Amino acid sequence: MFLERQTYRRRRLMDAARLLPVLGALLFAVPLLWPGAEDAGAAAPLPTSRAIRYIFLVWALLILGNIWFGLLTRGWSGPGRAEDEAEVPERGLG
Repeated sequence: MFLERQTYRRRRLMDAARLLPVLGALLFAVPLLWPGAEDAGAAAPLPTSRAIRYIFLVWALLILGNIWFGLLTRGWSGPGRAEDEAEVPERGLG
């Protein structure tokens, strides 16, 4: 089935927005893999201040990513949006 280009791009953008929290969780877990002071035979341990800066940077990039997705989806409530909503079946409670 062939999809209109705009509809296809909207769906891919929604998929990317859904994956952003997963990417954030993975990036937040990276400092757990860094060598610590208790690791014998490992490279020199990284200071905690570097891990905190890394976490803050990831947090800021996630915020900027959410802002970017928000700006891209700002115009979706215009004409043509009702057509996209008609494609999605309603979910009933009963």
